[in-house]
Amino acid sequence: MSARNTIVRSMHDLGLAAWFGGALMGAVGLNGAAALAQDPAERLSLSSTGWARWAPVQIAAILTHGIGGVGLILGNKTRLAGQPEARRNTIVKLAVTALAGGASVYAGALGATIWAHADEGGDGVTEPAETASHVLASAQKQQRIVQWVIPALTGILIVLGAQQGEQQRPAAGLLRSLGIR
Repeated sequence: MSARNTIVRSMHDLGLAAWFGGALMGAVGLNGAAALAQDPAERLSLSSTGWARWAPVQIAAILTHGIGGVGLILGNKTRLAGQPEARRNTIVKLAVTALAGGASVYAGALGATIWAHADEGGDGVTEPAETASHVLASAQKQQRIVQWVIPALTGILIVLGAQQGEQQRPAAGLLRSLGIR
């Protein structure tokens, strides 16, 4: 039986790359560019439209990452049972993935609120105008934080994945030296 997990590892990594990259580009590029619109209502409308267009790709990325992660856990269950450090890493990755997923859902809900109140305009995408309703101002202030939480958490997942890859090296070398592969 092959010990390779190329397909599920690729799903895991490509899904995470799209999730991280999309969140970071959205916070920096999309929200930053939309904030430059002259019309305060257009700022919120442009950003909301862009995020709505990205949402199906982000959902696909998160699902692809999740399916790949489950596949890796199943493919490495023997290693996880025998290597406490790999098991701890996996548990931490699951917790961080859940937090990142929750933050993504929450950001989507905040984005829907911002879009629903786009006609009120904003000083920026995540900066409320003085005339903004309490609902819009609250959503914008929360989104200002959450937009950075997602790339931070998914960045942590990338580091944990790299760490887990490094944890495989000594075990793989030992097995190879013993003629087990």
